[in-house]
Amino acid sequence: MAKKTTTSRKGKSKAGKNVLERINLNAAGIDIGANFHLVAIPEDRAEENVRKFGPFTSDLHQLADWLTEHHIETVVMESTGVYWIPVFQILEQRGFEVKLVNAAHVKNLPGRKSDVSDCQWLQQLHTYGLLNGSFRPKDEVCILRSFLRLRDTLVKDCSSHVLRMQKALTEMNIQIHRVLSDITGYTGMAMIRAILAGERDALKLAQMKHPLVKASTQQIVKALEGDYRAEHLFALQTALELYDAYQLKITECENKIEQQLEQFDSKLDFEQVLEQSGALKTRSAQVRLQLQRQAHLSSVCGVDLTRLPGLSTLAVEVIISETGLDMSCWKSEKHFCSWLKLCPDNRISGGKLLSSRPRKTKNRAAAMFRLAAQGAMQSKTAIGAFIRRLKARLGAPTAINAGAHKLARLFYRMLKFGATYVEQGQAYYEQKYKDRLLRNLSKRAKEFGFQLTPLEPATDLVS
Repeated sequence: MAKKTTTSRKGKSKAGKNVLERINLNAAGIDIGANFHLVAIPEDRAEENVRKFGPFTSDLHQLADWLTEHHIETVVMESTGVYWIPVFQILEQRGFEVKLVNAAHVKNLPGRKSDVSDCQWLQQLHTYGLLNGSFRPKDEVCILRSFLRLRDTLVKDCSSHVLRMQKALTEMNIQIHRVLSDITGYTGMAMIRAILAGERDALKLAQMKHPLVKASTQQIVKALEGDYRAEHLFALQTALELYDAYQLKITECENKIEQQLEQFDSKLDFEQVLEQSGALKTRSAQVRLQLQRQAHLSSVCGVDLTRLPGLSTLAVEVIISETGLDMSCWKSEKHFCSWLKLCPDNRISGGKLLSSRPRKTKNRAAAMFRLAAQGAMQSKTAIGAFIRRLKARLGAPTAINAGAHKLARLFYRMLKFGATYVEQGQAYYEQKYKDRLLRNLSKRAKEFGFQLTPLEPATDLVS
């Protein structure tokens, strides 16, 4: 007679621990598309637990009404492009907890790839609390981010018309780009506008140069001798008019950025910060406006982030528009750098390190940190000396990424703890690096039973 097998209580408790617990009972999943959206809710809420909604605003409000009718509280969605934005905003306004998840983290099971199974899979994963939402800053930061991204687009489009002006001048063999570093500067624009106004005397055009231009009048006259053909002049005029139009829109966009920054709560007294910056004493209107903008940004952030090497006022605005001002969204500076993808991505298999290259990213804040590190590389700062040392040993790309990583950590500490950055200088860093090398050498020598002895300074022999 076979023995009757029984399961012990200990085995039952272990099996119970392996069962996933339902955390979000009122969860829904949405698969976002360009032409329609598929929404899945728990099976016990409706006979038809998967519904299809159109992309129009009225359809999105019907989607929200349907979710409210079935007592849904939290929603997750995956999407590519920008199709998710109106859905996210409308559902958030209606009081739902909305999360946007990375599509790479929610890949469907093999052999079950369809829009319906996608939204059902999202709903199932979110029910068990297995999904983390992508970072999205507060609404006021999102508005600032939209203006700054628009400004970046306008600047890129404007640069294409500068190239067209350059092409038209070259076709007329007007070589002013060889005597001027920037044709869109004071001298270059004055000459181009005079040429389009009908001026052909090279000497009169050359006399329009700014006193700080290094090229001589004879060199400029020689560069302005060209073949002024009607078709090339028309192309030059068209490019100039479009350039002026873009410059006007960029100025309007910058005014919108300033107005949006005024909506932020100030952590420091603006008048006091403005007085400390010296903006009230300067005579140059352009410098005064720049210092006022920097002081306003410092009062909003609570600390002057432009003290970090390589970070200008515009760079800080771009970074905070992507990250926001609340650093508590990340547990530590390591999590912050990992989100920026500036830290090494260690891939280990079989106990061996396969690769440690950072993952590729399109994060604008990370790109700005790398640009700041590249600018700080030639500075006489401690971070500049650090980047140059790594560049000599590991190459420029690795050194720039390491410098961006260090700047990101300092940025995180300054915003979270309100600490002020104090520049120690290149000499301090080099001395600190030298002391660290000596400590390591002394430690290694002691392990082998030796002792380092400094050399006595050489003295001249007296005959």
